[in-house]
This record gives sequence, C-alpha cells and structure tokens, in this order.
Amino acid sequence: MREKEPVATHRAFTLLLLKHRNTAPHSGHRNTGITAPHSGHRNTGITALRSGHRNTGTKGHRMNKVNSVRELEVYHAAFALQQEIFSCSRGFPKEETYSLTDQMRRSSRSVGANLSEAWAKRRYPAHFLSKLSDADGELQETLHWLASAEACNYITPDQSAVLRDQAASIGRQLGAMINRHETFCY
Repeated sequence: MREKEPVATHRAFTLLLLKHRNTAPHSGHRNTGITAPHSGHRNTGITALRSGHRNTGTKGHRMNKVNSVRELEVYHAAFALQQEIFSCSRGFPKEETYSLTDQMRRSSRSVGANLSEAWAKRRYPAHFLSKLSDADGELQETLHWLASAEACNYITPDQSAVLRDQAASIGRQLGAMINRHETFCY
C-alpha cells in the first residue's frame, strides 16, 4: 500500500490513495467509491465486521470498517469538486456575486454536506436515502449552474467538461449508494 501524500492543494486531495477502497487496484471491477463488497453478500464492511463474518470483498481483500464519512471516496470527490468550483468562480463578474456565483458555490458545497448528514442518519434507512437523494439533487443543480456559467462565457468549454466529468463520477457513486442504501444502515 502506498503512503498517503501530504495534502498541499485541493487537486492533491483528490489524488490521495484512500485506505478504504471497495476494490483492489486492477481487479477488473468498476470502482464506485463506496465500500460495499462485490462478494455477493448484502452486508457492507460496516455490518459484516460487526456480525462476526469475515468480509473479504473483491478477490479476497479484507474490507475495513468505515468509521467516518470522510473515509468515503465519494466525499473526497465532492469536496474536490466544490473547491474546483470555488476556484473557477473567483473570476466571475461582480454583478454575479449574489446570483450565479453564490448559487453555484452553495449547491456544490451542499453535495458533501448532505452526504455527511446522510452518513450521520444511516441508522434510519428512510432518512439516509432521503439525504442521499438531496445530495444527488444538489449535484444536479450544480450541473445546471455550470451550464449557465459556460453559456455566459464565464468558464471555458474545457473547464466545464472537466467539472462535468467530476460531477458525473460523483453522481455514479451516489447512485450506487442510493441503489444499495440499506446495506449502509445499521
């Protein structure tokens, strides 16, 4: 396992090798950024470790218990996106300060915030699912504001494409969590 690099910038933040991954490198499985195993068990690393089963996940690699939302790749990706949007929006015109700039920053920050709230409420599957849905909704709102910023020529098409790709990755990870939300609850 590689050692973690010091976080110098928000870009480096996204490149950290997280110790709680759902797949081993080059295992052939799509990495969704969540810690539920692909071993056919309904349990995630959270409940399997508590119930006494040896949860091996993909190709026999042991899954670690996730203690904090900050250990999830999707949280790190959402945080990196909010920082990229903040950086891009610094160059927006002053007249957009309380409209597009504020809305875009607020919605991007709400993705991680709602994910954090969801994690705190995973004892209640309906609440957990509701907050995950809120996070996904905020992500969709962020995509709308990105399209608006590009249409107004505040960001380049290349910048927009990079941010949309980051958002799409986060959306896939949230979608995987939404589809299997009960496996995260205890």
